[in-house]
Amino acid sequence: MSESQRELHAFPSGGVAVVIGATGGIGKALTECLRAGGQFADVVGLARGTKPALDVTDEETIAAAARLLGEREEPLRLVFDATGFLHDACFAPEKSLQQLDPAHMAHAFAVNAVGPALLMKHFLPLLAGDGKAVFATLSARVGSIGDNRLGGWYSYRASKAALNQLVRTASIELGRQRKQAVCVALHPGTVDTALSAPFSKAGLEVRSPDQAAEELWQVILGFSADDTGGFFDHHGKAVDW
Repeated sequence: MSESQRELHAFPSGGVAVVIGATGGIGKALTECLRAGGQFADVVGLARGTKPALDVTDEETIAAAARLLGEREEPLRLVFDATGFLHDACFAPEKSLQQLDPAHMAHAFAVNAVGPALLMKHFLPLLAGDGKAVFATLSARVGSIGDNRLGGWYSYRASKAALNQLVRTASIELGRQRKQAVCVALHPGTVDTALSAPFSKAGLEVRSPDQAAEELWQVILGFSADDTGGFFDHHGKAVDW
């Protein structure tokens, strides 16, 4: 991005940035990146183990954290949701329909779709009413319906596709109230984190969390109101719905 483009799409000086999922690989790296950059007056990292605690599967914790931020004098300029669920000790991505499990699907949707929707419910109204303000959430290219040529990973794919629709819908409502605000879904690529480690294959471009965070930050810096409601990768290129 050229210097003139950077100035055109810049955030107003000051303000607050919030990273949700700030103890995970990408979330932690982005929090450190934002603090080192000095773009914002304050950078707040939130997660289940922070004070205040925020758990995307518990709406009251989301609402409580939003209330505290809403009491601050500085405007909220950036909310970055770095949460997500792909696998754990109980569930792994499905390879066939026969592996579908209702509990797995419910948990994937709770974390990957319902949780971010609740973040938008409580945080979008807090975004600054004038000047650039961004809500960005981590989606995934495998959530693209148009790009799906391999199948499998039913719960993850479907929950991320639902997230993309929620972002698109929320962006329309947000645009009626805050003309310069941006609400987007971002594909971070394959990053060396606990989420993607078991599925990294030879030939994939695997980047460190620090590199991924810097790439995502540069993409966010380039956004304007025209980009709201979009789905973009870590190079800033639009991803097929």
